[in-house]
Amino acid sequence: MAADQPKALDAWSGEFGDRYTERNARTTDAVRGRTRVWGEVFRSIVGDMPKSALEVGPNLGLNLQGIQALAPMDLWGIEPNPAARKRLVEDGILPQDRVIEGFGHKIPLADGAVEMAFTSGVLIHVDPSLLEQTMREIHRVSSKYVFCAEYFSPKAETITYRGETDLLFKNDFGSLYLDNFRDLVLVDYGFFWRRTTVMDDSTWWLFRKA
Repeated sequence: MAADQPKALDAWSGEFGDRYTERNARTTDAVRGRTRVWGEVFRSIVGDMPKSALEVGPNLGLNLQGIQALAPMDLWGIEPNPAARKRLVEDGILPQDRVIEGFGHKIPLADGAVEMAFTSGVLIHVDPSLLEQTMREIHRVSSKYVFCAEYFSPKAETITYRGETDLLFKNDFGSLYLDNFRDLVLVDYGFFWRRTTVMDDSTWWLFRKA
C-alpha cells in the first residue's frame, strides 16, 4: 500500500474484499429483502421512475437484482473487487460492459450519464479523505436522483470493523448531501430494518436534482 493511499482502497480491492464477497451469499431471502427495500423507495417516485442507474460498490449485485425485479432499467455497477466483478458477470446480474473497475471517487462516466446513482452500505467504508470527492462523483454522474442507505450517526464516527481500524465510518450522510449540493431536494427518507430486509439496519435518503 502506498504511504499516501487510504487503507480502504487496498482492503476492498484485495483479500479483505474477497472475504466480504464470500460472506455475502446470494440467497432467496436476501434477494426478496432487497426487492422489498426498493419497493419502499420507489413508492416515493411512482410515475417518475429512473430509466437508468449506477450502483457504486454493488458487490454481488443484490440491490441490482431487487431493482430488476421491480422496474425495467439500464443498470451499471462500479466495483473495486475483482472477485465481485467476476461474479456480477458470471451470475448474469450485469453484462461485462456494464461492470466498471474502480472506486466511487473516480467514476469514468460522463456528467448525467445515468438518471440515478446510489450506494448501499458503501459510503460508510469510504475513507474520510475521499468522502466528499466520492459524493461529488455520485452527484455528477446522476441526471436526476441520488440515493444512499448507510449506517447513521449524527456526527462523524470511526468504528472498528472486523478487527480493523479505518475501514468503517458512520455519519449523517443525508445532511452531507444536502449541505454540499444545493440543487438536491429531499424526496423521502426512512429506515431499513434487518428483520424484514435481510440487510444491515440502515437509514436511507432519496434526493432529486432540482
